[in-house]
Amino acid sequence: MEASKTSQTPKTPIIQIRNVSKTFRTKDGEVEALKQISLDIQAGDIYGIIGMSGAGKSTLVRCLNFLEKPTEGTVVIDGTDLSACSDKELRKVRNGIAMIFQHFNLLMQRTVLDNVCFSLEILGMKKKDARQKAKELLKVVELEEKADAYPAQLSGGQKQRVAIARALAMDPRILLCDEATSALDPRTTRSILELLSRINREYGITIVIITHEMSVVQEICSHVAIIDGGSLVETGTVEEVFTSPKSKAARRLVFQGEKKTPIMTSKRCIRIVFTENSSFEPVIANMVLECRASVNILLADTQDVGGIARGQMVLQLPEDAQTAERMIQYLKDRKLTVEELDDYVGVDGYVE
Repeated sequence: MEASKTSQTPKTPIIQIRNVSKTFRTKDGEVEALKQISLDIQAGDIYGIIGMSGAGKSTLVRCLNFLEKPTEGTVVIDGTDLSACSDKELRKVRNGIAMIFQHFNLLMQRTVLDNVCFSLEILGMKKKDARQKAKELLKVVELEEKADAYPAQLSGGQKQRVAIARALAMDPRILLCDEATSALDPRTTRSILELLSRINREYGITIVIITHEMSVVQEICSHVAIIDGGSLVETGTVEEVFTSPKSKAARRLVFQGEKKTPIMTSKRCIRIVFTENSSFEPVIANMVLECRASVNILLADTQDVGGIARGQMVLQLPEDAQTAERMIQYLKDRKLTVEELDDYVGVDGYVE
């Protein structure tokens, strides 16, 4: 049985974006929001589409279900070419594509339970069955105790959980998340991402996340596409893009800033020792993303110590003392050995 599995040809992607362009006509002329975008997204992936404000990523996500029809090109969902669909066929395809937004889009005059029931009512499900299914979905998003509350009584994170439950009511194969965590604080963002990851894992739903935050992509996505100025400038696994961003836009997003990194003159250096248990996490990349500051790697090697491979790295930290302390604490929290080095960098800025 195993041999037959390995001999199978790769499956067709659940989402195929083919040469998609979108031009808007305004009173000031034409605006080219998307330019010849082509992407494949595999079933079961959590795929990140990231770009700065105005890059075109939100236009792209609306093209995935033809809420925005491309000026050129097409989108194929699970083998169905959306550009060839009638309105009736398009509505049927859309039933399998749910969407959640930054501002939740809940009905303020309805209770939490009734908000989740709303999409089921549109499909014509009996009220009793709809309420039963809605209650089950509220358990999935850990919000069953808020069934009779109104949106105004909820926190931002709770509102987004209701929106997720409402989206799941459609039994979608694909869930589109358009800046779904942008209005949330970091802790709540993490809890929502954990929920989405669990939904992906337990239900096999393909999730596409549109965001401008690299930390969101790092937290949950397996693959990422970088959009800049309406063009696709880079794709790859999250690890590949974090480790070696090739485009200017990707580098800007990894470090979340527009400024060029200056030559470092800080004399504060640390030595980190990696054990066999800590070598699997991209800890330096994660630290840089978490602290929003770069470091200079002065030394990196691996040595055989007592028959065990142990790595060491010497980092030149930022001049800002508070940021340097945060980095040191970040590494210590991950059980790494951290040693401060005196006079590793001389007065002229060169390694001694």
